[in-house]
Amino acid sequence: MGILRTIIWVLLTAVLVIFAMANWLAVTVTIWPGQVLDTKLPVLILASFLIGSVPMWIALRTTRWSLKRRLDASERQLADLRALANRPADPAPAATTPVNDIPPSPLETP
Repeated sequence: MGILRTIIWVLLTAVLVIFAMANWLAVTVTIWPGQVLDTKLPVLILASFLIGSVPMWIALRTTRWSLKRRLDASERQLADLRALANRPADPAPAATTPVNDIPPSPLETP
């Protein structure tokens, strides 16, 4: 699986390099009226990609961090509950007189 991932990354990098070499043209970008930026096309595409992907990457990382914290808390709670369930039961206190908790039947006459 690792070799397949490496092959895909090498092919993607080769395609991007070929694209950048074929399109190494100067482009003019008007940011605001009166402010003009002259840059190369691959640099502009890379900057646009980063502007779009960095906020989503940050959102992904914060979501993963939050879910990992919740999972860790749930695992700790599960371990505590298992420890509580597996502890030895306390012996019942010895009663000196037997206790009759069953009420007498109404059909029985004393």
